[in-house]
Amino acid sequence: MINRYSRQELFLPIGKDGQQKIASKHALIIGAGALGSGNAEALVRAGIGKLTIVDRDYVEWSNLQRQQLYSEEDAKRRLPKVIAAKKRLSTINSSVLIEAIVADASVMELEGWAKDVDLIIDATDNFETRMIINDVSQKYRVPWIYGACVGSYGISYTFIPPATPCFSCLLDTVPLGGLTCDTAGIISPAVNMVVSYQSSEALKILVGDFHSLRHKLVSFDLWKNQYSAIKVDKLKNEHCPSCGEHRSYPYLSYENQTKTAVLCGRDSVQIRPSRQTDRDLAALEKVLVNQGGAIQRNPYLLSFSIASHRLVIFKDGRVLIHGTKDIFEAKALYHKYLG
Repeated sequence: MINRYSRQELFLPIGKDGQQKIASKHALIIGAGALGSGNAEALVRAGIGKLTIVDRDYVEWSNLQRQQLYSEEDAKRRLPKVIAAKKRLSTINSSVLIEAIVADASVMELEGWAKDVDLIIDATDNFETRMIINDVSQKYRVPWIYGACVGSYGISYTFIPPATPCFSCLLDTVPLGGLTCDTAGIISPAVNMVVSYQSSEALKILVGDFHSLRHKLVSFDLWKNQYSAIKVDKLKNEHCPSCGEHRSYPYLSYENQTKTAVLCGRDSVQIRPSRQTDRDLAALEKVLVNQGGAIQRNPYLLSFSIASHRLVIFKDGRVLIHGTKDIFEAKALYHKYLG
């Protein structure tokens, strides 16, 4: 145990002092999928003091191709991801305090968690949660590291309030798209690359070396051999509602959250996104056509039936999910196919 972190301490930007700082810090990871499990293992092996991992899902067979903490036995038992992650991480480093929370990361929970952490790592799979993370980060001055990947593409940026632009400031730059791992697939090297960017930035923050942070929005496509790193400092908007001079943290308010409702007398859930959109139904049809379900489209809506569920997507972004009264199941289907 004495020499456990010797190679990390020999790295001069960390050293023994930095190792002590890492051991005194608490990080929060939202999502325990591919990015979440990779970052969790990196931080636990690095000797972080406390790690809190939040996820609402369980381990499935399709996860095993890229989510490094999980085993076939976890998938057979359908263990919640954070429970399986904690079990594995505890065998890697028993000195780290690991808190596993099986939950949906909503506004109330995120505000409570953020008050007690030094860093938030984004490993979620949807736009709404990232907007909440962003506002919580700005409100409580907690750094957070954005990361996303699909196919062979990945992207990452480190937000340090109030110094950098926030996620809301970058909306015109960050390619959000509608693709997910379930619709476009993913290769594990893309995951590993994003994890490397996120976990290296995390270590810099944990030891207090903010000067060495990347300060650029990095993106890549490993299959197409493309890479870019863009300075985005000038995108900081003084009128931004999340980080500007008169900030209101809009995504922490009820009116800007995604609304869900079980339809009375019907085996259906309605999901209304936080802001009205003009969804391109033809483009969405091209994304969903390879999923094996039945698709019907007219100028007003698109109907996508798969297994025992049917998703009806309207041009304004509203979605009806038929075949369930379970709001959590409906949201899982929504994020799985629509991002």
